Amino acid sequence: MKAIFRYTVFMLALFFAFSCKKEPAPAPVPPPPVVPPVVPGAAVNYLQQAKDTHNFTVNNLLTASYGYRANTTSKSSNCFEWYNVSQIYADVAMVAAGETGYLVYMNNTFKFMDNMWDKKDLRGGYFASVNLDGSGAGGDKYVDDNALSGMVYLEAYEVTTGADKQAYLAKAKACADWLINSGLWDNAYGGGFYWNTQKPEKPTQTNGLTLQLFAKLYGLTGESIYRDWARQVDAWLSAKMFDANTGLYIWKIDGAGEGLKHNEKFTYDNAIMIEAFLIYSKVFNDPSYLTKAQNLGKAMNNTLWNALYKGYVFNTAETRINPAWCAWGSQAMIRLYEADKNEAWLVYARENINRLNIANRNSTTLGYYFFAGFDGQNRSTEMETVDQAWMQRLQAMLSKF
Repeated sequence: MKAIFRYTVFMLALFFAFSCKKEPAPAPVPPPPVVPPVVPGAAVNYLQQAKDTHNFTVNNLLTASYGYRANTTSKSSNCFEWYNVSQIYADVAMVAAGETGYLVYMNNTFKFMDNMWDKKDLRGGYFASVNLDGSGAGGDKYVDDNALSGMVYLEAYEVTTGADKQAYLAKAKACADWLINSGLWDNAYGGGFYWNTQKPEKPTQTNGLTLQLFAKLYGLTGESIYRDWARQVDAWLSAKMFDANTGLYIWKIDGAGEGLKHNEKFTYDNAIMIEAFLIYSKVFNDPSYLTKAQNLGKAMNNTLWNALYKGYVFNTAETRINPAWCAWGSQAMIRLYEADKNEAWLVYARENINRLNIANRNSTTLGYYFFAGFDGQNRSTEMETVDQAWMQRLQAMLSKF
């Protein structure tokens, strides 16, 4: 899920493509026809859209092992960790919307995920990649991948019963325990988790996802170790990554000594922080964190919202949008609405998904392109599993409102 900022580091981005951020500047190709925008006030059948998105994924990306190809083109023989758990996340949202037929997909992919778990190290942890048949797990281990996996499993825990329910909780705890014991938190830059086992940088999104997981696990288990880690990560993020001038969180810190702060602002970094604050507010019974989440939501909508096209930017320097990372903004807005019932958040959530449908969706196959301009031009050729997953998820979530 890495926000590799990508004008001068294309080859590094390819090297790191196993995990949660991808190269956002593939060569432009002639775009297919653009679907006209939904007129204001028109009803949108989001649940049907979610089903259509899932059908595309099943027909083009699902394997016999219940893992998912990374994409339909250049990486059709690869299977990436966070892509798979994102599809579980999407199917969990379908079950939460009343579509229990999706349980078989999420449970079978959860079983497939065991192929990526490091069984040679007592600490465990998910590797970044595996072959389509489940063999050959390898690559680095990514903090954000493992933290996101834990959050996905805790949501799966909420919609399952019996042995399945307990298995999801146990694996979420295993992900958190790997984070704690990974050695990827140190005193460089005053603390913070590194992105991965290569220790290249300490990003907001990586640490924000760990904050979500530790706080939510503390709420479920009452175990003090998760409480202490949640407080520690929160304190570091507030001290090192918050930009008071914009009210937003910056991208990352890297480099020698005190480190270099990269002040670019990403939609999904800040969306992750909104959700982290909302979880923290509920678990610790601290209404000031609800206020922090609301203020961060307002800052997002002041800086990261394109008022002309009505959608979230990928980041403050990128002119194209991506279904996974931009859709994350809608998830944050939905979570804010669930917390305070302010309908304005839902307007942003809906309009953002509507824009991604216009810009990134192929009107024939109903699959989503990796990147496109807000107007639907300059579409990339790749159709990534993770992008389908996040669109399915947000469509399912919006179908409830």
